[in-house]
Amino acid sequence: MPSLRVLARLSRLVLVLLLGMAMASVIALGERLGLDASTERRQRWTCLFMQRLVAALPFQVRVVGSLPQRPMLWVSNHVSWTDIPLLGMLTPLSFLSKAEVRHWPLAGWLAEKAGTLFIRRGGGDGQRLSQQIGNQLGEHRPLLIFPEGTTTDGRSVRTFHGRLLAGAIDQGTPVQPVAIQYLRGGEPDPIAPFIGDDDLVSHLMRLFDQPPGEVVIHLLQPIASAGLERAALAFQAQQAVHMALFGVEDLGSVPRRQARAA
Repeated sequence: MPSLRVLARLSRLVLVLLLGMAMASVIALGERLGLDASTERRQRWTCLFMQRLVAALPFQVRVVGSLPQRPMLWVSNHVSWTDIPLLGMLTPLSFLSKAEVRHWPLAGWLAEKAGTLFIRRGGGDGQRLSQQIGNQLGEHRPLLIFPEGTTTDGRSVRTFHGRLLAGAIDQGTPVQPVAIQYLRGGEPDPIAPFIGDDDLVSHLMRLFDQPPGEVVIHLLQPIASAGLERAALAFQAQQAVHMALFGVEDLGSVPRRQARAA
């Protein structure tokens, strides 16, 4: 039987989800009436919802660095589904997510109404995706992507896929690297990562059964995309994130063209 702490946290989460459902329902009703909400409104409402969702999660959050003053393509390492509310609470922005999320109960519907772009892994729709990202950035709307393409246990950073950054280069949009770090007792948090065959409900119950963990969000120096190839841009962002998390450079994923030049 869940402990009183778990039940109290679940009760608070349910209230936040009810708020999210109400906000998404307003957007859905507007769509039926032909009054489609603008991306800017969806982003603002999503940010408000994420702020309340994070307040219901068992984390103590510390932000290092400054928010960008202009729309950028945000790129972050990916550890857990909680990355999305933790980063989404910082500023109004949209998200790029794997297509499976669209079919998650409730969460998929909320994500769709928030204006999330969905990507099919291995779906061969790279050109369409690049155009979608480019359109979003071309209209000066910030977008968050996870260029590793999957989650990790927080102890490493995988290769950033350059094809996801092509839209930023096409639009001349700077890239905002973000490093998100989950800690428990000063060490990498073994509970926060959402990896393998884990399911959302079981993961949430484990989180709620523990004392609050610490999350450090590093907002790093933006990277100008103009004149860079997408592999080089992805590599620079990956290196910046790796350095912020571990204090050393990761030379294991140098783009082939760059490696030969060296």
